[in-house]
Amino acid sequence: MRRLALAAAALIAALPCLAATGMATASPAQLMPSAAQETQDVAGDDFYLPPSPLPAGDPGDIIRSRPSEVGWPSARAKAWQVMYLSTDALGEPTAMTGTVLVPEGVDPGSAPIVAFGPGTQGAGFQCAPSRMISSGAFYEQSGLNDLLHNGFAVAVPDYEGYWPEPETTYVTGRSMGAAMIDVVRASQRLADAGLSADAKVAFRGYSQGGGAAAWAGELRPDYAPELNLVGIAAGGIPADPVQLALHLDGKQGFGVMAYALIGFDNAYPELDLGSYLNDAGVRAFAEMETVCTLRLLVDYAGKSIQDYTHTSPLLRPEWVARYEDNTLGANPPAVPMLQYHATQDELVQFGQAKALRDTYCEAEVPLTWQTLDMGHIDAVYHGNAAVLSFLDARLAGEPAGTTC
Repeated sequence: MRRLALAAAALIAALPCLAATGMATASPAQLMPSAAQETQDVAGDDFYLPPSPLPAGDPGDIIRSRPSEVGWPSARAKAWQVMYLSTDALGEPTAMTGTVLVPEGVDPGSAPIVAFGPGTQGAGFQCAPSRMISSGAFYEQSGLNDLLHNGFAVAVPDYEGYWPEPETTYVTGRSMGAAMIDVVRASQRLADAGLSADAKVAFRGYSQGGGAAAWAGELRPDYAPELNLVGIAAGGIPADPVQLALHLDGKQGFGVMAYALIGFDNAYPELDLGSYLNDAGVRAFAEMETVCTLRLLVDYAGKSIQDYTHTSPLLRPEWVARYEDNTLGANPPAVPMLQYHATQDELVQFGQAKALRDTYCEAEVPLTWQTLDMGHIDAVYHGNAAVLSFLDARLAGEPAGTTC
């Protein structure tokens, strides 16, 4: 618990860094919702309920949209929530939601588009990134504001499963990558936004969002070759699910590891997570599906899979097969990439990210690798300046170097 307290202190310490983006008055509770905020009564919202059956169409086609609030006045943007067609981890059609933001004072027809992959929000319906953005509780708002202030349109996916009765597929890469790509397509097809189908596009994200950005880069050549992708900025990437599960069992990040098991189970029903749970596990995992990130980190710090199961699913063959299908590196992206990672990362193991860096370098990806001497939460904010500089250069058409 002491390490978790230090991580929370790091979040508080990051507040001075937010002044330049108009967030100097933000409180830690606003940046990462408190337990009280997470358990507040959340009324159902039919906007998030996919139609059944799904309408015919292509990935990225809009099912519905509506204007949205921007919770931080400093964002200075018009915003819309969208529901769009996408593809799940099994390659089947599904509906996802997200937010499209266009900065004020910018010609949308010439604006570049950045897909912003949110970090871990939690499984509860109230945790959906679009709900966090509209209410002013999005803990990555500083990075989002950076992009808007530099004249970029931003498309933020909620990822799969943020429905009134949520079934989120947390850290399943194939679903996250499709969510990132298709929210860009949706932004280009949203008539009210006025964005161009030929706009330059970049993917960025940290933690779960870093994985989503990398997966979008690996999927794009086959899934969305029409996108004018010019760069990827990804930090804290969860590249190898097996290594992450083994690393977090019994550690302070156990709650997010357990959430990953829930995510894989929602994505791949044959895994049947419930058949492994003991009575305590049934209760705890049901609770995990109703809360946001902070509760996962605080309430389950130091727990072990043995506390909640009669037989561990972690290394069962059917689970390992799905982990391997969602391990990055098989299709290295062909565009410039910034990859960064905290050397003291207590949640997303440094070694597996370094291994992905080596794989990408061997494949001659034009990659810039940066390390940050800090923990995972600190790097949420301290990586933003390098990300913005990298994306500015790519979207300006400057040639990319490499540190490989």
